[in-house]
Amino acid sequence: MKLRTLGRRAYDGIEAEMRAFTESRGPDTPDELWLVEHDPVFTQGVAGRAEHLRAPGGIPVVPTARGGQVTFHGPGQLVAYPLVDLQRLGIYVKEYVYRLEHAVIDVLASAGVTGHRVAGAPGIYVRLDDPFGHARLPAAAPGADPFEGLGKIAALGIKVSRHRTYHGLALNLAMDLEPFGRIDPCGYAGLRTVDLAGLGIELPWDEAARRLGARLQRLLAPGVVP
Repeated sequence: MKLRTLGRRAYDGIEAEMRAFTESRGPDTPDELWLVEHDPVFTQGVAGRAEHLRAPGGIPVVPTARGGQVTFHGPGQLVAYPLVDLQRLGIYVKEYVYRLEHAVIDVLASAGVTGHRVAGAPGIYVRLDDPFGHARLPAAAPGADPFEGLGKIAALGIKVSRHRTYHGLALNLAMDLEPFGRIDPCGYAGLRTVDLAGLGIELPWDEAARRLGARLQRLLAPGVVP
């Protein structure tokens, strides 16, 4: 997998480049992984509902082809776009999502933070009362809020076209989190969004990119079983 660290780039240009790469690639085109930091932007998934975008203000809103609802990208966030041929890799979408989340959990663990999955809600979450503890999340009681006591630290939204992926995941490092208060993040009203800096962890963008890039390259290599 070819790694491209692109630095700070506008979202719409990168999205167009991803789409063009995916549409033009052939059966022997090597997979690529793009790591980027975006200018402030709200992105809306293909099935996104307008009511989840409550008060965008002056931040641009860009419709996308990915799944999921609305999210925010901005400085201080590491965004990873794996451009992968799932058929050649021999895995299905569910396994692909699992591996993306696994990579984020590993990067958080390298910083001492414990990441958690929530069933039916792609992305990675941390316990607000104990982000460094290793206890498993208790099963939510029927009808209870599955996000109670949690903050979302990484979002995931992908697109698969003819077994080929684009879009990807975003990990919050040290952001201005205020824009998340203008939306229902990923379609969940009241869901709190957090970053590593707010947990007291300083992880520079370049170092986070190195760690996440290495984990994704390994987990999305042929023959690897997480």
